[in-house]
Parts: sequence; structure tokens; C-alpha cells
Amino acid sequence: MCGLAAIWGAKDTAPVREMLRLQSHRGPDGQALRPVDRGEAILGHCRLAIIDPEGGEQPLDTRDGSWSLIANGMIYNDKELRGENPATAYRTGSDSESILHLITQHGPHAVSRLDGMFAFVLANNERLIAARDPVGIKPLYFGEKDGAIAFASEAKALSGYCDSITEFPAGAVFDSATGMHRYYDIPDGAPAAWKEADAIAALKETIERAVIKRLRSDVPFGALLSGGLDSSIIAAIAARHVDNFKTFAVGFEGSADLVAARRVARHIGSDHRELILKPDEVVQALPEILYHLESFDQDLVRSAVPCYFVSKLAADHVKVVLTGEGADELFAGYRYHRDITDPDALRDELRGSVARMHNINLQRVDRMSMAHGLEARVPFLDRDVIALGLSLPVEMRLRRKQDSVVEKWILRKAFEDILPPEIVWRTKVQFDEGSGTAGFLAAALGVEQDGANSSHPNGRSAEEARYREILSDQYESPQAILDLVAHWDPQLQA
Repeated sequence: MCGLAAIWGAKDTAPVREMLRLQSHRGPDGQALRPVDRGEAILGHCRLAIIDPEGGEQPLDTRDGSWSLIANGMIYNDKELRGENPATAYRTGSDSESILHLITQHGPHAVSRLDGMFAFVLANNERLIAARDPVGIKPLYFGEKDGAIAFASEAKALSGYCDSITEFPAGAVFDSATGMHRYYDIPDGAPAAWKEADAIAALKETIERAVIKRLRSDVPFGALLSGGLDSSIIAAIAARHVDNFKTFAVGFEGSADLVAARRVARHIGSDHRELILKPDEVVQALPEILYHLESFDQDLVRSAVPCYFVSKLAADHVKVVLTGEGADELFAGYRYHRDITDPDALRDELRGSVARMHNINLQRVDRMSMAHGLEARVPFLDRDVIALGLSLPVEMRLRRKQDSVVEKWILRKAFEDILPPEIVWRTKVQFDEGSGTAGFLAAALGVEQDGANSSHPNGRSAEEARYREILSDQYESPQAILDLVAHWDPQLQA
């Protein structure tokens, strides 16, 4: 996991150097900046060394020096892609080098063959190619100035250089020769003819495979554990394959998440650590949290607070963590899903939920983890898990009974044999609720917790308006950042 910066169409390296400085938290293990030979591109990279820590410095070059690459993320089918070339073709053990060979040999359309989370910029002396992973796990932004195009992992890196900033689309590839093209679309969710037992078995196998492929690392590993169903499943699977597996939890004293996480950790035998939040520390950290988050959406901020602190805790012990993002979107885990009684409408909403994650949930987990130089991997957003999950009948995901509704029913059934029943059938609790931060923040800011439907000139509530003010104070030119802010509320999401 890293931070990247690039400019296409200019020769001054100073702006790229400043972009790297603003993203240095993403790559504490080293920085490099280099113009592409005789070309119009300048590539910069700050590195968090996970694979081949000694030899994977970027930019990476082809052996003839004609192409250079900067990349952020992890390619899980790196070994398979390497097998298509002689071993002598590779100069490092970095998984990112498989991107370099794949695209230079087969062209931009071959990005669809990459299995992983990634954002990259690849350039030679007359052409630039950039791409982002299918659902936008890894961030990428771009903007223009005086005819040049600039790219960066975080919007803040471009806010002082570009007049406006655009989020690079998830599942898209840009070629300076042909423009922007989509290479991936979220599956349409048409239900397959699943037998219940077969669906449960297939889901369990697919998720286990997704977790196992994400265990590759040359550095210490762990998982963020809230004690909810999703993170508990991921941690339980990983603990079966990693010795002395580490888990991390956070919350105010006595919070539900801390209690549940301890129960799960004992059950799976993990080396568990927790952080008890203190009100004054949360308030003091809020400006920094908003600066890194690049959002003022109140739902996102509330959940970003515990995510920030648990990432800080984890970063003291490991460099890579697994998280549970994506399960609620795939398997109908949110409260408002219960209100959608038409199966076709619910199916469409779940597909849309996955498509919207790139600048909401995924932005939160990326920014809060990378604020501490920590890589976060999300097994539930494996392409095979997405395809299978969206093919399941909604009745298997949201099980309605005469007097109750069970969200994520099939996910619970698939893993009820590896977790305690009180965890498997625990009612869904939002991260900010379970950790105890939801009600605390509004009170600490001295504003009324009046929901997201009130009319305020700078936000949907007094609480959100205050977050907007704090975020704006972190930047000399905040408007470009503010214009990018998305809202978790599906009714307000474009």
C-alpha cells in the first residue's frame, strides 16, 4: 500500500514533490520521484513496504527502460501472471511488477485480468495509462492545470495544484491515446437457481478462498475486530491459517463492541489487543481525522472515529490488516434494507450499495488506515464473492419471518459452525454505535444530535455543519475537497 503522484504534460518536478509530501503518511518506508525518460510524465511514489520490502522500490521500469510504473495496492494473482513470462523478465519480487508486464505486453484492456485492489499510473515517453480496481478499494484522483493532467492517491495532494479535482472512476482505465474506458461493471444481480444448502456451501468456500488469498505478506499481519458478524468471520478464517494471529478492537469503556470482540478473540485464539477511547482524546483528534478522511458526512465521520483509533492501535503491531467492509452491502445488513419489501427493488439497491462504496465506506477505511501507514484488505469485496453474493435470491440474504427479520441470514448460516452463537446471531450494530462514538460526538461538539434531515446551510444537520467547518479549516483552498464529499444516505447519494 502506498501513495502515488504523477503529472502528464509538464516538466517541473516541484509540484509532484509537494504531492508526495502531503501523502507521506501513506508510504513511510521511502519516497522516489523521477521524470520518465525524454517524456512528458513525472512519476512519484511513497512506499509502504509489504511485499519484497528490500527490492520493490518504485517507480518500476521495464528492462529496456521504456515504461515506468507507480502503483498502490495488492495484486493477488501475481504468481499466476508471473508464470506467463520467463523468470528473468522480472527484476523484483513486488506484486506490482506484474502490472507493468501485463499492460505493456497486452495493452490497457488487460487490466481486467488483475485480481486485486489497485490504482496505478504507467507511462513511457509518449503515452500514459492509469487504472483503478473494480470497486474502488484503492483511491485515485485527477485534475488539470495549464493543459497538464495530475494524478494522486488523495485529493488533498491535488488541492493546491489543480483548479478542480475529479475522482477516478472505479473499474475504469484511462489511456492518453484513447481516453477513459470501463473494464468492469458490478454484476446485475439476476438471481441464480440456488438450492439453499448449495448456496450456503458455495458462499462459505468462496469467502474462505477470498480470505486466504489476502494472507500473503512479508510483514506482520492482523485483523480489525469489532465483534460484529462480518469482522468476526474474517478474523476466524484468518486465525486458522496464521500462527499467533493478531486482532484489534476499540471502544469506550463498557461498549458493546469491546465485549463482543473479546468473546470472539477468546474463541478463535487470537492475540487480542484493545484500546479504550477517552473523550478528550477523541475531540482532540477530530481535526486530524477529518483532514485525512476528506469528508464531512456525519455518518462517515462517526464511523471514521473508531476506525482511526483502531488503525492507530494496529499500526503499532502490524503493517497489514483484514477488515469486514462489503458484507452489509452484499447481504442486506443495513436497517433501511428491511424497509424495501419488493425483491427486485432490494436487489437493485444492494447492487447500488456495492457500486457506491468507493467514496464512502472504502474511502473511510483507506484514509483511516493509511493515516497510520497501515494496509487494509477487504475479502468480502473479492470479485468472486461479489458475483456470488449478488446472484443469491434476496430471500436468502434478508430472511423475513412472521415476527422478525434476519439480515445477512445466509452469511450467518454459512459460518455458524466457526463462531459462538451469540456472535453469529448478534443484531447488526453500526461501528459508531457499537464503539460508543455515535451519541458522544454531537454532545462533545456542543450541537444537537438532530439526524440528517434538518435544514442547515452547510450540512444536513448541525452536527454535519460543524464537521464541514472543521474540515474546511484544515485546507487553504478547501472547496475542491468539499465538492467531492459523498453522503452515505442512499437517498442523497448520486
